Amino acid sequence: MWKVLNTRGPLREEVLLNTTKITEDELWAAIGWLAREDKICRENSLYKLGQTNLTPKIGADAGKVWNTVAKQGEIDISTIAKTAQITEVDAYAALGWLARENKVKCKRVKAKVPKIKVSLK
Repeated sequence: MWKVLNTRGPLREEVLLNTTKITEDELWAAIGWLAREDKICRENSLYKLGQTNLTPKIGADAGKVWNTVAKQGEIDISTIAKTAQITEVDAYAALGWLARENKVKCKRVKAKVPKIKVSLK
């Protein structure tokens, strides 16, 4: 995602998804990761490289997610979102942030609907 933004400049979410060929969940996690690195910002509906303006929201949500996982143990993302009272999109961005800090680990679980389980490192 960084490479695409670096090459093409500011882009909307839909264009990022189409250009990078990643899923929406992966997009939000990447935004969280880059926000933690202070490398991405959002202006209106465009994402671009630069000093982040996303820290207050994603950083606060990362704290909620970390506390939820610390209390619950291994848990899936939809349950994290419900327990932390944030959206799943915000949960993925927070997980990207926490992954950049090397504080969580994720694993795919095969079920009727594939899930990702999250735990602390």
